[in-house]
Amino acid sequence: MESIRVLVVNSGSSSIKYQLMEPDSGTIIASGLVERIGEDGGAIEHTAGDRTLTEQQEIPDHTAGLRLAFAKFAEGGDDLTTAGITAVGHRVVHGGEVFYRPTLIDDAVVDTVRELSTLAPLHNPANIRGILAVRELLPDTPQVAVFDTAFFHGLPAAAKTYAIDSQVAETHGIRRYGFHGTSHEYVSGRAAEFLGRPPETLNQIVFHLGNGASVSALRGGRPVDTSMGLTPLEGLVMGTRPGDLDPGIILHLMRTAHLDVDGIDRLLNRGSGLRGMAGVNDFRELRRRIDSGDTAARAAYDVYVHRLRHYLGAYLIDLGGVDAVTFTAGVGENNPDVRADALAGLHRFGIVVDPELNTAKSREPRRISPPECPVQVLVIPTNEELAIARAAVAVTRHS
Repeated sequence: MESIRVLVVNSGSSSIKYQLMEPDSGTIIASGLVERIGEDGGAIEHTAGDRTLTEQQEIPDHTAGLRLAFAKFAEGGDDLTTAGITAVGHRVVHGGEVFYRPTLIDDAVVDTVRELSTLAPLHNPANIRGILAVRELLPDTPQVAVFDTAFFHGLPAAAKTYAIDSQVAETHGIRRYGFHGTSHEYVSGRAAEFLGRPPETLNQIVFHLGNGASVSALRGGRPVDTSMGLTPLEGLVMGTRPGDLDPGIILHLMRTAHLDVDGIDRLLNRGSGLRGMAGVNDFRELRRRIDSGDTAARAAYDVYVHRLRHYLGAYLIDLGGVDAVTFTAGVGENNPDVRADALAGLHRFGIVVDPELNTAKSREPRRISPPECPVQVLVIPTNEELAIARAAVAVTRHS
């Protein structure tokens, strides 16, 4: 029986990440990154097995970017136009109130995702460009949208509601939607598997720490709270985003610094967080600067960790106790200092990090707390692409 293959596409404003995989086994056949679309210095890096192909050329739009990726697939012996791909799965950031499960893409879905761009102006338009590019290159292949917000659709009313005029909130779709839902769902499920317990029996806190960062509280496998809100700006300190912010700051800057909407947008999405405080958002460089005595880098790191602990404390109370605290994504999986500092001094809550286990290098799911501790501290690598691929197959089988 021929293996099922799914192409997973994650389109950014000037980039496309992609993977061709077999979702049943999780085998990655090939993957790549197209960068600087519509900018000078366009480039692609495509990896298949132990062979990596790179090329630099002008890439005017997402269709050209995907066409270049398809050419690299063909060079490696995988012609996607004739390979019989079962589906293409797309990460779509904002589903609003409309989309809360993986959805087969048609014209009406594209139109609605476009309308929802007001809630995710940096993300949804790029997601649509990827969908339309694939439609042009693989017109007969089903496409499925998997929404970042879907996992958090059923948040309790007290957790999802902002305390503003209720009519304004209803008219403009203002609520906490949450993001990174595909990762939080996948990782919490893998944590339950690792512990050998049904998700329904667990209280979990999951930290997804990458350049974007969020944390969720889960009771019995379902989220009861999450840090990101109407947009991916709220919550934890991130690489270039501030997380929680007094909204009065925005009014103050409009009045005193004369920033317009676009200026505020640039400041909050690209010029804040670690980059705004320390000038860098790469944790390796941040650590190098801390070790060299850079006080701004030290302060930025302290603010970052303080916010992690703030949310951890809140969610411990929300859940009334926790069985597992899990770290995932680039920083969460690879930075032992962040994990240790975020959980330091919490032994009275049953939370302890074992220094030796924490610093051991591994890409596998693992426990970093002592075996006897009542709260399991875990590192579980995320795999959003696999989750998207499996969701795409499930949708196409039932369509």
